[in-house]
Amino acid sequence: MISSLLRRTALPLIAGLGLLGATLAAGSAQAADEPLRFGIISTESSTNQATQWQPFLDDMSEALGVKVEPFFATDYAAVIQAMRFDKIDLAWYGNKSAMEAVDRAGGEIFAQTVAANGAPGYWSLLIVNKDSPYNSVQDILANASKLTFGNGDPNSTSGYLVPGYYIFAKNHVDPNTAFKRTLNANHETNALTVANGQVDVATFNTESMERLELTHPDKAAQLKVIWKSPLIPSDPLVWRTNLPQQTKDELRQFFLDYGETAEQKQVLEPLQWSGFAASDNDQLLPIRQLELFKQRAQVAADDSLDTDAKQQQLADLDARLESLNQRLEARDKQADSTTAMVD
Repeated sequence: MISSLLRRTALPLIAGLGLLGATLAAGSAQAADEPLRFGIISTESSTNQATQWQPFLDDMSEALGVKVEPFFATDYAAVIQAMRFDKIDLAWYGNKSAMEAVDRAGGEIFAQTVAANGAPGYWSLLIVNKDSPYNSVQDILANASKLTFGNGDPNSTSGYLVPGYYIFAKNHVDPNTAFKRTLNANHETNALTVANGQVDVATFNTESMERLELTHPDKAAQLKVIWKSPLIPSDPLVWRTNLPQQTKDELRQFFLDYGETAEQKQVLEPLQWSGFAASDNDQLLPIRQLELFKQRAQVAADDSLDTDAKQQQLADLDARLESLNQRLEARDKQADSTTAMVD
């Protein structure tokens, strides 16, 4: 009787363990019938982006043997949230949105784009209409109260974070209150509204300018650049850290090998890339430093804080900045050492 009871108890347990084992085995690789979902941040209209991206996604699908589905959204935050809730498997981000994905959405950088023109990165711009009387940041800030400003997506590196620090935080200016009106939009919308005279001044970047010169040369000709930022690192590719290792290995190989043939270079041409290089989360160190610099400038200018609270916050930010500086120095030394060994 006891033996019979044990058999009745053991059989479901064994079956359950078998099912669990099968489930774990299935989780070790991307299922053949399960598509990979690729997030694409909104730098311009999704219609334009779909045309530019589809040939590349088709090549990825063929190489990996799984369907690759694009995920477009109206803003950067939606792509970050999609990764957070496992709705996408990997994504193309800017550095600021990649930082949010790494910190809040379980993301990890594994590669970065390589510009077709050989540039090591790109630059943020401030643009006005070519007929505008304003020719500098100082002109804009002096007349901000009567101007409409086209700011970038809050998760954009070149459209928001970089100009937010270099143009506004360093000059102790809050763009939300300084201008007559402030709007947030993607790069293409900012450029077109300035070209059409609907917005007085807006953020933009050199990559988007090059694209606009191809897609809307008449509109690009209506723009005047009045400020250019320091160099911004090339855009990162980010995957979910909880992807199966086999899927990660296949993705890494695909990206690092892509761009070698003439056909692949042609596919990448609309995206303004020549290929991809290996990268990791340390790519974000200068962006983290910039974000902390911006926060420090804001705290230092905040007269609503009492002296002790302000000094404490500044000390905390300085300590974090020093930690970042040490990590950057260590990374640079390692890079120099690697270069010397190769030479």
